[in-house]
Amino acid sequence: MNPVLQKPVLWTAADAAAATRGRVRSEWIATGVSIDSRSVAPGDLFIAIQGPTHDGHAFVADAIAAGAAAAVISRPAETLDGTYDLQKLLLVSDTMTALEDLGRAARARTSARIAGVTGSVGKTSTKEALKLVLGVIAGADNVTATQGNLNNHWGLPLSLARMPIDTAFGVFEMGMNHPGEISPLSRMCRPHAAVITTVAETHSAFFKFLADIADAKAEIFDGVEPGGVAILNRDNPMYAHLASAARRQDCRIVSFGADEDADWRLLDINLHADCSEVRVGFRGTQLDFSLGVPGRHMALNILAVLAAVDALDADVAVAAEALAGMRSIAGRGERHDVRLPGGTFKLIDESYNASPTSMRAAVEVLGNAEPDAGGRRVAVLGDMLELGQQAEKLHVSMLGPLRDAGVDLVFTAGQYMAALWDALPANMRGGHACTAEKLVPIVSAAVAPGDVVMVKGSLGSRTRQIVDALLTLGDDNGNDSGAEQKRVANGG
Repeated sequence: MNPVLQKPVLWTAADAAAATRGRVRSEWIATGVSIDSRSVAPGDLFIAIQGPTHDGHAFVADAIAAGAAAAVISRPAETLDGTYDLQKLLLVSDTMTALEDLGRAARARTSARIAGVTGSVGKTSTKEALKLVLGVIAGADNVTATQGNLNNHWGLPLSLARMPIDTAFGVFEMGMNHPGEISPLSRMCRPHAAVITTVAETHSAFFKFLADIADAKAEIFDGVEPGGVAILNRDNPMYAHLASAARRQDCRIVSFGADEDADWRLLDINLHADCSEVRVGFRGTQLDFSLGVPGRHMALNILAVLAAVDALDADVAVAAEALAGMRSIAGRGERHDVRLPGGTFKLIDESYNASPTSMRAAVEVLGNAEPDAGGRRVAVLGDMLELGQQAEKLHVSMLGPLRDAGVDLVFTAGQYMAALWDALPANMRGGHACTAEKLVPIVSAAVAPGDVVMVKGSLGSRTRQIVDALLTLGDDNGNDSGAEQKRVANGG
């Protein structure tokens, strides 16, 4: 059977033309939506977006050659390069507007219950946890969620446009680094439940006060459906500020956290190296469950997940049971065993991004990990970016958490991490370099069997290079999983 026909039809030519107010020359069906010709799958509707560096119109022929059902364009076909079937075109006035229109139309035609997720830290992990548990409840094929971190003005409408009409649940992440970015996303998404994981000093280069960051996150309430729920972190100093913003949009407020007044309260947690046992109190009852990822910060985010499940009228008990199957994702706590001559070291990959809050949480997880005999706790840290004038001070502030976690050796890379390096006592200094690339050989030469190594930094600090290098250390030493680990780590 044709694999395209095995997928649900997302868009007919007529429906796509109606949504975008465009013109088509023939009938076709699309089973996917893409804005990247390099990843077009057979049956996709390719939208030729004008990006900051590339114009998708230059790749229409490539997309159709790769099996795209049709392409959305805003230029006359005769001006485009390449040879392709002119019947496979949808002509619109603006392709970015067309993408947004498809997203709005997909949202309007479904009766799915929708969750929107934002926050300074933990939004992607929270989104993935919601996707997991709702998939267990309704079936994975009945849940549409943001892929990866497609959470911006391109990613959100693209994610919505990929949502089948009969989806039971949608889970969509919304990100920002400037004011005014989340509001249009929320109005497009129209969530029934809006989660803000926390407000912290991320992107502070663009915001003068923490309250300004809170205001930007609170834009998620702008699109909440009537009778919808705002799910807020009761432990966060911005809770009252966010609650006030939610009330202005007529949201019902549900809180989570360790605070005694939280609606979903963390009563007890037993932290292990790779999982946690959690007890939650809500509405006068208790719920005990296993969480398949480590860290107190993860348990707190899971309270938000359970609150969202409840707000979406889904089964909380089934969701809690499913959390035992949760696993860390690449760059956000994913774990690897790397075999060296004489033994194995454990690698915790936190390289996707970093802020002071997430850095402290990752260091705490490292502190809960137990090295094997003779091993050490090793932190490899790259710059935390977009912190403005407080950058050096916030980097130096990591010294206390590192000491409290019993970290034996610290390696640092970057301009701001140099301030932490200067503050480290001599017995904790592993090595420093101006870039992650230059730190690679220093760390690679230092790791030893028995170690637990945690690598973390902002995406722009490129600590992913260090993770990749450490994964390859096992390749030439009979480590059969080394190449596979590297492939998975790179998303292959």
